[in-house]
Amino acid sequence: MAGHDVAPPGVDPTKPNIARMYDYLLGGKDNFAVDREVAEMSLRIMPDSRKGPRSNRAFLRRVVRYLTAEVGIRQFLDIGSGLPTGGNVHEIAQELAPEARVVYVDNDPMVLAHARALLAGDHTAVVTADIREPESILKHPTVRGLIDFDWPVGLLMFAILHHVNDFEDPSGIAATFREAVPPGSQLAISHFQNPGDARPEDAEMAWLGEELFNKSFGTGRWRTPEEIRSYFGDWELLEPGVVPMSEWRPDLDGVRKKDLTHYLFVGGVARKS
Repeated sequence: MAGHDVAPPGVDPTKPNIARMYDYLLGGKDNFAVDREVAEMSLRIMPDSRKGPRSNRAFLRRVVRYLTAEVGIRQFLDIGSGLPTGGNVHEIAQELAPEARVVYVDNDPMVLAHARALLAGDHTAVVTADIREPESILKHPTVRGLIDFDWPVGLLMFAILHHVNDFEDPSGIAATFREAVPPGSQLAISHFQNPGDARPEDAEMAWLGEELFNKSFGTGRWRTPEEIRSYFGDWELLEPGVVPMSEWRPDLDGVRKKDLTHYLFVGGVARKS
């Protein structure tokens, strides 16, 4: 869509959108001028901030491969899935286990328009719902049709909880999803981090990023390490814990380059005992 802002029904091309901004930073074309403008402002604050979305996608791919191949998870609920891009959850999981079932959830009508065309299949579906209303997701007939909550579920919350404002109770939302799934389920989270006094220069970038996101989108929280870990509740955090995403079980040939945003975007996975 770069170069001609023709929007699907229900999409306002004059207002910046998080999913479309991420799409631009990932090199995609499903974005509008207003999204590119905010992305460029973000790049002026954090010149390597393109690496954040890319690291997030790489982290997602490693997590899904691990959960499918090593843990044996066969059903995934991807909440806040964003616009489809290379290496989607169903592609990774179903390559390893063709019977794996995946439900993508997002509240963006543009995501729905693209995802329905690209992702739907016998074992894959996409629904429009908002993470801030967790019960509407858990009770959604499409979710219930594909996800059997009597068996372990891979709960995926990549780059979504930091777009839930404090007053919208992100802790309560995470707890609702944790309580809905049985033992053996796994929860993967990636989240913007403000490392605070431990890394003051990074903390300053986090504050500037938060100011830009809230001005542009009305959301965006770079939370403390303690706040992020709390979203896993009492579940068992897998090694190496909540860390910069490139440090979570990197591929054998992976490079742990500590770029400018290395400590500002972290992730982890936990298991329900």
